[in-house]
Amino acid sequence: MTTFAVMSAKDIANRTDIELLVNAFYKKAIPDAVIGHFFTGVLTINWEVHIPVIVDFWENILLGTGSYKGNPMDKHFALNKLSPLEPVHFTRWLMLWKETVNELYAGPVADNAISRAITIAGLMEHKMQHSN
Repeated sequence: MTTFAVMSAKDIANRTDIELLVNAFYKKAIPDAVIGHFFTGVLTINWEVHIPVIVDFWENILLGTGSYKGNPMDKHFALNKLSPLEPVHFTRWLMLWKETVNELYAGPVADNAISRAITIAGLMEHKMQHSN
């Protein structure tokens, strides 16, 4: 009888891992029926600029690099004025993020990527709902 070893995913360890994660996430988010319009219709995004900024953000959160300089809340308040961010949007963003993390990685840093995303989504959703 032949047995097959199941390869377990590795944990997030460096910027390259985060770049893979962020790019894989956006490949799902951009065409998504629930949140894709933010990336394709509401905003004009220069992806060559945006992706490295998002990678910096997650690298700072997950690996403590200090590479992110910015205020994501301000950006999302501006977006909310153009097209309201509703609870369904945060739920969908979070579902796609969790799915992408779990497809690519496993371990404490990957778990932290999910738990931090839950916190971020909850905080942003709360602030958007109470900013009107």
